[in-house]
Formats: sequence, C-alpha cells, structure tokens
Amino acid sequence: MITVHHLEHSRSQRVLWLLEELGLPYQVVRYARDPQTMLAPAALRAIHPLGKSPIITDGDVVVAESGAIVEYLVETYGEGALQPAVGTPERLRYRYWLHYAEGSAMPPLLLKLVFSRLAQAKMPWLVRPIARKISEGAQKNFIDPQLKQHLAFMEAEMVGRTWLCGEDFSAADVQMSFPLEAASARGGLDASYPQLSALLERMHARPAYRKALAQGGPYELMR
Repeated sequence: MITVHHLEHSRSQRVLWLLEELGLPYQVVRYARDPQTMLAPAALRAIHPLGKSPIITDGDVVVAESGAIVEYLVETYGEGALQPAVGTPERLRYRYWLHYAEGSAMPPLLLKLVFSRLAQAKMPWLVRPIARKISEGAQKNFIDPQLKQHLAFMEAEMVGRTWLCGEDFSAADVQMSFPLEAASARGGLDASYPQLSALLERMHARPAYRKALAQGGPYELMR
C-alpha cells in the first residue's frame, strides 16, 4: 500500500488530492511542524535524508519531491488518466506546468514568506528598524514585482481554458494548486485575477479535493 508521509499545512496535501483523483488506496502518516520554527520534525529524516515533505513509500520504493511523486503515481497507476496524450500540444503544456510550479512559481512566494516574517522576528530592538527596511525594500523592489509578473502570466495563460492544459483536468492542475493557494494567501492573487480565482474555485470544488482535506486534516498556508 502507498503511504503518504504527510506534514500538516504543506505541499503533501496535493499528493493526497492526486491519490483521491486516481482512486488509489493509501494510508497517511501525519507529522506536526515544530511550533517555534514551523519546520518539519526530525522524524521525517528516517524516511528520507533531507527530512522534507511530501514523501511517499510504495513497498520498497521511496519517492520525494512533489513533481516526482506526481509523475510516479500517474505513470505507475494512472493507466493514461490525468495526463494528455503523448505528442499533443496539451502534453507539452502538461510537462511545463509540472515543472513551473516549483521551478518558477514557488521561489518568489517563498521569498515573500521569508521577508514578511523577517520584520516580525525576535531580535534586539536596535536592529529592528534595519531588518524592517531590508524586508520592505526586498519586497517592494524585487519580490512583489516578480509575483505580479507571474500572476499576470498565469492569468493570460488561462484565458479560454478551463484547466491549465485545456478543457481536461490533469495532474498538472494538482501540482499547480499549491503555488496558487500560496499566492492567494500571501502573493497577491485576488479578484483582480478572475481567471486564476475561478481556477482555484474549480479546484476546491472537486469531490476528490474535499475528500483529501478530510484525510489530511487542517490545511492553512503560512502567511
């Protein structure tokens, strides 16, 4: 049986969603974040040396990294489902969005989180104004413009499409759900991006998505 080593409030939620979409049996081993650092517990390193989530085990096979897990599950168990046909333009878009999610979309969102928290971190009071200025400058001059550029790009790509690859839902939509939710939480994705907002609504309305939430427990991204 497939086991998902599931860290609360993390990327592994979309792995549960994919498993529900594929209709595969699985079990969940839950891990809580450290309440001070919000990092994954050391226990995850017993499964994979980096101790990051998501991780799945499938018999003797251990797979880490969201994109690799998505590809493994779809190629091993999907029987052609949730991916466009090989050789089609949609298949190229599918591959692009699988890699774009973590390769391009998530880095500025992670920087937004880090620099937003920098100004609130515990430090000597003399240092606080400097930290605040660094945080504000990095966000205003680099991070926020990057986020706007990516949101505008994704918004334009969704015009005339129901899902990221076209009319058919695919595992690329599952993979992209996390950066879109992170952008909604802290990256500026709001009603001014109607295509992306509608896409998120369609994702959240899927029965498999709701079932995955019930399996994974509370899911709220850090701001």
